[in-house]
Amino acid sequence: MKLPTELAARWARQWENPDLREARLLDEPGAWPASLPVGRPTAAEVGERWQTTAAGLRAWREVRHGTVRWESATYRATGAPIEVPVAWELGDAADWVAASGDRRVRSEYESLRALLGETDPLFHRVLVRERSLWKSKPLDEVLRAAQLVLLLEPGCAAGQPLRSLSRRGIDSKFFERHRGLVQRLLDLRHDGEPSRQGLETFLDAARGDEHWLLLADLGGDFAGDPALPFPRLRLRSADLAARLEARALLVVENERCLHLIPNELPGVIAVLGTGDNLSWLASPRLRETRIAYWGDLDTWGLTLLARARRHAPHLVPLLMTREIFDAHADAAVTEATPASEEPPAGLTEKETAFYRHLRSLACGRLEQEFLASQIVHEAVRRWCL
Repeated sequence: MKLPTELAARWARQWENPDLREARLLDEPGAWPASLPVGRPTAAEVGERWQTTAAGLRAWREVRHGTVRWESATYRATGAPIEVPVAWELGDAADWVAASGDRRVRSEYESLRALLGETDPLFHRVLVRERSLWKSKPLDEVLRAAQLVLLLEPGCAAGQPLRSLSRRGIDSKFFERHRGLVQRLLDLRHDGEPSRQGLETFLDAARGDEHWLLLADLGGDFAGDPALPFPRLRLRSADLAARLEARALLVVENERCLHLIPNELPGVIAVLGTGDNLSWLASPRLRETRIAYWGDLDTWGLTLLARARRHAPHLVPLLMTREIFDAHADAAVTEATPASEEPPAGLTEKETAFYRHLRSLACGRLEQEFLASQIVHEAVRRWCL
């Protein structure tokens, strides 16, 4: 027979399951009642440890949340039948939170109650499942972001920077603080177009700052016809989309990885330091260009891979597999703020499994610059063949 404290811990663990959280908080059919088995006392527990068993029965009689279902059971040691608990049943989310006895669960539940009560139902599923979008933010600003998203339409910035938009009393740095949340909710309204196009492009907003990218000609001294006029250049992403032509592009999330990339690859240009500035990959000039993408091995790296693939579906990911991660696991560190709980759309089945694996690890972040140079050289050269 399990004790109420043991099952309370199980109720609390169930809160971490996004499927259960969604079904129960949004009152989906079949979500309630929820039940956990208690387990009948064994004959040995009743006969040899009666005082402990009696204390457990008293603890179950004192449960005040939900319903404890009792049944009659006969034991040789008791002579007459006794009532024993067989299941703990909960009828709604309030019971679930109370039964868990967990302060953190209660705090998140109270926040979600406020969010679900004051936001458009279109956003409810994502808010319940992807807590990382709002957990570290003031609740009033999350609510303001949800209200703001309902007012934003394609092209509404009319060439102004995002920080200049005035909606619902937001301040000039609101988009900087809540860009990820605004874009995720805006995706729900517009079928993912804000992420596919880039937020500024979708809203027709001027970039508040120019994103400069480092280009490196990987032809080295062996290229008879250099792909670039200089071995290295910096260009704005807008100019890159409008002017760049190349036989092949190696797109690299972080700039610090240039020393790991092999030379002697005529016609290949590396574009480094892209981060989340990936919308230029959708340029019609690149539709026939061979493109490889290499990023960090963490949830954000895979999220950026998915975004890059939405702009250039023909790209090939390099060095972003669980096998590579496992081979360098001694260099992995904690990912302080992982990306969303749910893997992003655009990953393959294997990449999705890798994403879930990374979220389950205490050390689920491997920066790309810590990969062995020999492995990087081999992967890039194989892709170039």
